[in-house]
Amino acid sequence: MNLPLFLARKIYSDQGDRRKVSRPAIRIATIGVAIGLAVMIITVSVVLGFKHTIRDKVVGFGSHVQILNMASVTSVDDHPICIDDSMMQVLDSIGGIAHVQRYSLTRGILKTDDDFLGVAFKGIGPEYDLSYLKSCLVEGKMPVFSDSTNTGKILLSRIMADKLKVKAGDRIYAYFIDDYDVRTRRFTIAGIYQTNMTRFDELFCYTDLYTASKLNGWFEDQCSGAELLVSDFDHLDDTYAYIINKVNRTVDRYGGLFSSQTIYEAYPQIFTWLELLDINVWIILGLMICLAGITMTSGLLIIILERTSMIGVLKALGSRNRTIRHTFLWFSAFIISRGLLIGDVLGIGLVLLQNYTGIISLDPQTYYVSEAPMELNVPIIIVLNLATLIVSISVLIIPSFFISYIHPAKSMRYE
Repeated sequence: MNLPLFLARKIYSDQGDRRKVSRPAIRIATIGVAIGLAVMIITVSVVLGFKHTIRDKVVGFGSHVQILNMASVTSVDDHPICIDDSMMQVLDSIGGIAHVQRYSLTRGILKTDDDFLGVAFKGIGPEYDLSYLKSCLVEGKMPVFSDSTNTGKILLSRIMADKLKVKAGDRIYAYFIDDYDVRTRRFTIAGIYQTNMTRFDELFCYTDLYTASKLNGWFEDQCSGAELLVSDFDHLDDTYAYIINKVNRTVDRYGGLFSSQTIYEAYPQIFTWLELLDINVWIILGLMICLAGITMTSGLLIIILERTSMIGVLKALGSRNRTIRHTFLWFSAFIISRGLLIGDVLGIGLVLLQNYTGIISLDPQTYYVSEAPMELNVPIIIVLNLATLIVSISVLIIPSFFISYIHPAKSMRYE
């Protein structure tokens, strides 16, 4: 029989005199642990949800890996690279690649009777994965883009549409200026999208791959590059290493040198900003664990002082200091476990409430999302529970040695 565990259960279940100070101390300790864990769960859920949401938005614009001309990496101008059917097959055959899609970029000016706006036209073909853009469509319908003809369709962002005061179904002129002349194209606005990523919404509108490449004066099998979507984002580095060995530094039929970059390299400032959020998480986790440890330490000392007579009796009956210390550590474990359970219910409940109702809204111009994204991660929640339990009990080991200084003869007269 485990005597410390048995005694701890009896003490924990003993309601005793409700005027005793131990009951409020236990409640305060339990609440402290519960609040600390709930805050940690919410904090981690918000950061994970925010990072993954922003990452998915950026990937929606630029995929996981981009294959492009080396000259485009080292300059601000777009240089073509030959992505023909054979190269598409080579890229699609790389292990870990889920999808390959071509794109072409060109710059132009959208003009209405009252205003004009400089934008980047991103030409995409029929193989382009439109699932992300469809999820962001707020008006009109998604056009069918072509790599062999000019359909005259264009997809604008909500920011562009508001600035130009146009809507889906309107026709709009676009002007393209190069060193020799100005070319004009007339497009029909098929749809309007909104991602709340201001940086991208102010820049990109979508049209046919054929149109963008022709406006740049490129050959039929030339484009700005190819975007590769990996099947497992956690293995992006391994897949990218293979792409470097397989594709980089090869030369196409027009003399273009193949290069590549990941989404991290294409938009380093965004992902650096997201990494800074991890610092805030560690600070909050540390503060909440300290809160749990402090409340438990003060609660344990109060309980020991109140149970001084019991400690004296146990010592008089032959119990060792180690046995009594283990009894109060078991008792503390019961308090912590109850606090963890309450904290789990509170934290997970608030996260689910936000996911289903979106009650906490944000300014999309500042945070890129209209409501606070939260993502539950069961393994991390389990780790938080175990870490809180272990740290809280560990910090109680030193206060428990206070029992060694309690003398049986004096303690049994203590009330």
